[in-house]
Amino acid sequence: MALHPGAKWVVDAAAAALEMGQTPLEEKTPEQARAFYSDSRGALSPDLPDVSQIEDLNIPGPHGEIPARYYRPIGSAEDEALPLCIFYHGGGWVIGDLETHDYVCRRMANNGGFAVVSIDYRMAPEHTFPTAVEDAYAALEWAAEGAAGRAIDPARLAVAGDSAGGNLAIVTSIMARDNNGPAIRFQGLFYPATDMDMTTRSHIDFAEGHVLTAKSMAWFQEQYLTSAADRDDWRASPIKHDDLGNLPPAFVLTAGHDPLKDEGEAYAKRLIDAGVDVTFKCYEGQIHGFITMSKVIDEGDHAIDEMAAAIHAAI
Repeated sequence: MALHPGAKWVVDAAAAALEMGQTPLEEKTPEQARAFYSDSRGALSPDLPDVSQIEDLNIPGPHGEIPARYYRPIGSAEDEALPLCIFYHGGGWVIGDLETHDYVCRRMANNGGFAVVSIDYRMAPEHTFPTAVEDAYAALEWAAEGAAGRAIDPARLAVAGDSAGGNLAIVTSIMARDNNGPAIRFQGLFYPATDMDMTTRSHIDFAEGHVLTAKSMAWFQEQYLTSAADRDDWRASPIKHDDLGNLPPAFVLTAGHDPLKDEGEAYAKRLIDAGVDVTFKCYEGQIHGFITMSKVIDEGDHAIDEMAAAIHAAI
């Protein structure tokens, strides 16, 4: 399927910037990559919708406090115990933060009618694998213990995330099952990273020319992983876990022009084969990261709204 017009605009703009001398992501320092990503998402995100409450806070974790942002949807009463979705942002475990996904979290909260807590987990290369995983799981435990007294229902929890954040949502769900940990009712996965081997057909077909490239993904792995052996650790490549049964129901959403497309679909199929209730959808004309580009890609809002509705129905 052809690229969606908005996605084509993004792809063409990125190509033009490279032709004019923009340094490719894989040639930037982590600090430069973070600043570039922040600026680009600021330009591609719509104006921020109001929510009834927003609070920046810190969550205790095994490596120190974890910054987070708590949202309550428009129309919710201050003392109403709402379901809670724990959101992990994307960015290859290296870039992205609370600001780059602020719009996504606000829209999910408002349209889903649940509270959201966005987690600013520690990132590589300063904090390599599995530090992000440990922060992600600590945030889940904090939520299940009552979110430090906030008006949420700890019996109605979901996890969600995009790309690397989708990876963390998956891994957190598996850890909770294996450790008899908090009960998660749903996994909301936007184009999740599930396999560090990067050998699927979509990795070959979309290695170049669609914003996320093979070289940039290799760069992300170099920052995040400590050795080649980490690629086989299920906490990095959750599709490699031997048992994906008894996991929370999931909505796996992928993009048709995305290197991660096939591994997202393969993960959904593994869940289905294991007896997990799964909804799968591919936005065929889209590129990786499109939910953070709703200013120019209207399907970004559609995808956020679909996910919010699925989470709402589950929790």
